[in-house]
Amino acid sequence: MTLLKFSELFLDTALDLALAILCLAFLLTVIRIWRGPTLPDRVLGLDVLTSTAIGFIAVIGIDTGFTLYVDVAIALGLVGFLATISFARFILARGDTERSPVSVTEPVADEIVLGEPEGRP
Repeated sequence: MTLLKFSELFLDTALDLALAILCLAFLLTVIRIWRGPTLPDRVLGLDVLTSTAIGFIAVIGIDTGFTLYVDVAIALGLVGFLATISFARFILARGDTERSPVSVTEPVADEIVLGEPEGRP
């Protein structure tokens, strides 16, 4: 096996492995976005999803040899950055980011019954 054949085989194997790892990262990130539980978790998941998409574009650009994919990846990175900044400003303006939208709320002071529990003499 010549050095050229070995380098082509190694590059193909590395690209296949990179695509497999990126697919796994994409799947895990979608699960994180789906499960939440809070809005900042989802925003962070979308940011990681953008980074994973940039990784996909870079690997496909290396595989095909087209340099246009580098420009697409840079543009996607800029759009992802601006989206993250916009979501962060939205979260700051909204406030109350620690509470989950599906969490159980605590009882209000008017609903608390003081005194003897029922069923005891």
